Amino acid sequence: MSEELRRRIRVILPAFVRLLIVAAVALAVGFAFGAEAGLWAALAMLGAFFALHLHYLALLGAWLERPSLSSIPGGWGSWTEVFNRLYKARRASEVSARRLEENEARFRRTISALPEGIVLIDAALQIEWCNPVAEQHLGIRLQADHGLRITNLVRDPAFVAYMTSAAFDEPLLLRPLANPALALSVRVIEFEPGRSIVMTRDVTQSERLEAMRRDFVANVSHELRTPLTVVNGFLETLLDAQPPLDELRQRHLRLMHEQASRMSRLVEDLLMLSRLEAEETPLADDDVDVPALVAELEAEARALSAGRHEISAQAEPVFVRGSRDELRSAFGNLVSNAIRYTPSGGRIALAWRAQHDGAAFAVTDTGIGIAAEHLPRLTERFYRVDRSRSRETGGTGLGLAIVKHVLIRHQGQLLVDSEVGRGSTFRAWLPASRLRTASAAQLKRAA
Repeated sequence: MSEELRRRIRVILPAFVRLLIVAAVALAVGFAFGAEAGLWAALAMLGAFFALHLHYLALLGAWLERPSLSSIPGGWGSWTEVFNRLYKARRASEVSARRLEENEARFRRTISALPEGIVLIDAALQIEWCNPVAEQHLGIRLQADHGLRITNLVRDPAFVAYMTSAAFDEPLLLRPLANPALALSVRVIEFEPGRSIVMTRDVTQSERLEAMRRDFVANVSHELRTPLTVVNGFLETLLDAQPPLDELRQRHLRLMHEQASRMSRLVEDLLMLSRLEAEETPLADDDVDVPALVAELEAEARALSAGRHEISAQAEPVFVRGSRDELRSAFGNLVSNAIRYTPSGGRIALAWRAQHDGAAFAVTDTGIGIAAEHLPRLTERFYRVDRSRSRETGGTGLGLAIVKHVLIRHQGQLLVDSEVGRGSTFRAWLPASRLRTASAAQLKRAA
């Protein structure tokens, strides 16, 4: 016999026994005083049982409105088993609720002890809970601001745009308007439908160190530019000296001039990166004629290739709003890399095409290709896939870092597809918000 069946029998059996007692009493009264008296006796006893059950039902209903272990009623007969089960269920429920409250309190104490700010929000960006660190970072108060939209309390335009964009792949670097000296890294994590966690981290110190590094690199690069220019000038003078120097000295001078020129390119790239990283450097708002720019890059690619590659280019009549110099530098780096790493006889194709969500400048080559493990690190400064080959080609190791920063300033991104031995495709994607048709750009220019 199953446990469930036993439980049912324990509830039903007392009622069944009482029905048998009623029947026995009614029969006894019937034999003693007649059938009519027995029937009335049975009806009287059934009525008493019915009134008793109504009484217990009323007690049960009153208890269910305010259930509590201390107020659970006592029972008689089948109701004894019913109320015992209610008592056990209520006790188990209260124990579970108490454990849940203890776990929640422990969890909140743990979250409150974290050095990061934590804000729990719903689908409408309303604050459900936050820890003290988040209150300090964002200037909010849980008791006063519970249920309010976080974007109504933190009114920084960058923060509002980030929270309403629903694009949380990258963290937001925020300098609160109330405390510009504070630098926060803000990230949103969606952990269940309709609920998210906003995490804030104080990165003021790391940003200060990064600014010091940028200033140091910019200052050193600037100081190196002048002596390198002087050295290059004297080396060129010696190489062009009349009468010519002997072959050994000329070879030494050419090697010195090559290395000095490479160092000059490195200094120029470092200065370019410093300008791109400087927050105070505004982005130009020009209408860039990308088809004309692609034509220039094609001509430069042919000159750099010197007939060693098959080069083609095509461009759709779409303009870009941004900095022509920065885009030229980024696109030019992609083209020069393709030429450096494509063996003679290979093909290089330049293309500027509009897409459903923007436009992309793509450089496709049939070069040596890049292994998949190197792709995530390509835009790091001085990262080399093949150090020996990079030295041979004369690269500085900063080209793709420049491309990355230029595209970030234009709200774009660099996409890379590559296969070892079959070539690569580098796409500089720009969003639709920065595009203009050629006719619109020409009308603006004419106005």
